[in-house]
Amino acid sequence: MHRRQLLNLLLASAVLILPLGVCATQVRNLRLWNSADKLRLVLDLSGPVQYKTFSLSAPERLIIDLRGAQLSGDFSQLALANTPIRSIRSGHLGQGDTRIVLDLVEPLRLDSFLLPPQDGQGHRLVLDLSNAVRAPQPVAAPVLPRETASDRAHPKRDIIVVVDPGHGGKDPGAVGARGEREKDVVLAIAQLLAKRLKREKGFDVKLVRNDDFFVPLRKRVEIARKHKADMFISVHADAAPRLTASGASVYALSEGGATSATARFMAQRENGADLLGATSLLNLKDKDPMLAGVILDMSMNATIAASLQLGSTVLGSLAGITTLHQKRVEQAGFAVLKSPDVPSILVETGFISNSRDSQRLVTARHQQAIADGLFAGLQSYFQKNPPINSYLAWLQEQKTQA
Repeated sequence: MHRRQLLNLLLASAVLILPLGVCATQVRNLRLWNSADKLRLVLDLSGPVQYKTFSLSAPERLIIDLRGAQLSGDFSQLALANTPIRSIRSGHLGQGDTRIVLDLVEPLRLDSFLLPPQDGQGHRLVLDLSNAVRAPQPVAAPVLPRETASDRAHPKRDIIVVVDPGHGGKDPGAVGARGEREKDVVLAIAQLLAKRLKREKGFDVKLVRNDDFFVPLRKRVEIARKHKADMFISVHADAAPRLTASGASVYALSEGGATSATARFMAQRENGADLLGATSLLNLKDKDPMLAGVILDMSMNATIAASLQLGSTVLGSLAGITTLHQKRVEQAGFAVLKSPDVPSILVETGFISNSRDSQRLVTARHQQAIADGLFAGLQSYFQKNPPINSYLAWLQEQKTQA
């Protein structure tokens, strides 16, 4: 495997969510290795840490924000000569957080991941810096009157959301007592959500299906990865074993067992015979099994952590619109959520098998309310976790500088 491809596979998510200890994590040391194709920085930590990274231009900088962490080491003696780093600065953000700033000679791509204690070493945050590969820029849209020159010049990008209306075509999904079909309800909600996302500056949206046709589960995941999605949301309105079951639910992937009998039932119902192997998505089948396992575990763990945070935000937004079947994000082995590098959630907007839910789900007013709630949850999540080089990340930086 080409080294740069391996680095790309290790980039699982901009944000990793890991438990913090009672005391602040200490950044004890910073080590550096420079080679022809990359520069590796390793932060030696006293424990696990939450972190976020993003880049800034004019001048070029890479930012690493460490939540609940303090510096106890000295970076001033690092040999930065003949490296793309001009200098390294650090400071406190308040509430025990720390920001590390890498002043760069040129734009660089940052791949980052956490390593647990092993081989006599403790927790580590690894930062791999390599030459940035600029994607082709889309044709410029008409400039809005309120947009400034500096705004237009910034190389920010849209956040890509892939919306997946469940079922379709030969697969009607669940059917209500009066013939209400899940595939029709979720398509309407997904289309409304897509319209709302398209109206919001900084977002772009792709629909897995925009009409009544069948899409295999494997293809749905491939569509998300083809569009380099920042997140994937699958919209459903399923049936439950008990007709009294009602309310909305949000699910994320579980690599182990399901968190409830309902979650297990839903996953088995949705997966059918169209199961998906995540290893195949990373093209690791012909690689060394140990290497493939490490890459897949790192990618899946980070993606599931981001998916749980995303799901929790969306669930909280839906709570003000409809009743909830579960007040926490459930987990199960949904095949459609098994993308190893795209945070993914499945939203049950209600149970079409429940008479009250079904009556509401077919009304345009409730469908719009659900779509608005989903949008609010997605927007809130990305405002707190803007992807690197995105428009929202740029807005956040402007507010910080102001």
